[in-house]
Amino acid sequence: MNGLTGKRIALLEARLSSELAKLVERRGGAAASFPALREQTIDAGDEVLKLINGLQTGAFAFVIFQTGVGVATLFKEADRLGRLAELLVALKEVTTVCRGPKPTAALARQGIKPAINTREPHTTAELLEAIGTLELKDKKTALLHYGERNESLTEALLARGARLTELCLYEWRMPEDTAPLERVIEELDRGAFDAVAFTSQIQARHLFQIAQGLNRAGELLDSLNHKTIVASIGPTCSAALRALGVEPRVEPEHPKMAPLVAAMAEYFDNH
Repeated sequence: MNGLTGKRIALLEARLSSELAKLVERRGGAAASFPALREQTIDAGDEVLKLINGLQTGAFAFVIFQTGVGVATLFKEADRLGRLAELLVALKEVTTVCRGPKPTAALARQGIKPAINTREPHTTAELLEAIGTLELKDKKTALLHYGERNESLTEALLARGARLTELCLYEWRMPEDTAPLERVIEELDRGAFDAVAFTSQIQARHLFQIAQGLNRAGELLDSLNHKTIVASIGPTCSAALRALGVEPRVEPEHPKMAPLVAAMAEYFDNH
């Protein structure tokens, strides 16, 4: 399958941009990166200390991890506080829940195996399904958010009676240099790319935020629906794109970067 040969692919991934570009190039495509976000750590030392102390006293029954970055940030902050070893011991005494392979892998690097994991595509819906049989009422539950607060998950846990402690350890923010995003909006309008790959929902929102600031949101919408092929990594990302008026034409069966690139190649092979 050589569907990306001669194709120009715009990438909005930030943290793993080089890895994604290599996947495109291995299939013959030309990748151009326009990072659409940055992850900013928040000073949450007091919250992390309260979590560790609570875990040690048996106050928490459940800890829910949504992202690998969240796990890594928690461990880094605990280490800075000189409490990492205590945290690792305490986590082995509670029911840990992971939303997918990334937080699972981050825990595994510290010798912790989650009690509960989700099935693909690892969205909030699958997480709620995975914990459907847990008795949450009046149980103290720690929830580590991703780059923004997961409102729907929070509301669902509270509705089931969980005594929720929420931790936001990092934020998704706009890149400090937004010139590349301004440039990709212009290039998409000129039809310069055969496809654009979205690997998270926040990329879509940030791209349209920049376009609105330039009074070019209408042009961007037309570009994404009529001048290029939009590839979305999974259902959460696709839902965000549709909410903005964009209909993705490529979505892989598995919500990971390699399947996303393979799905783009298959699309071009068949069209």
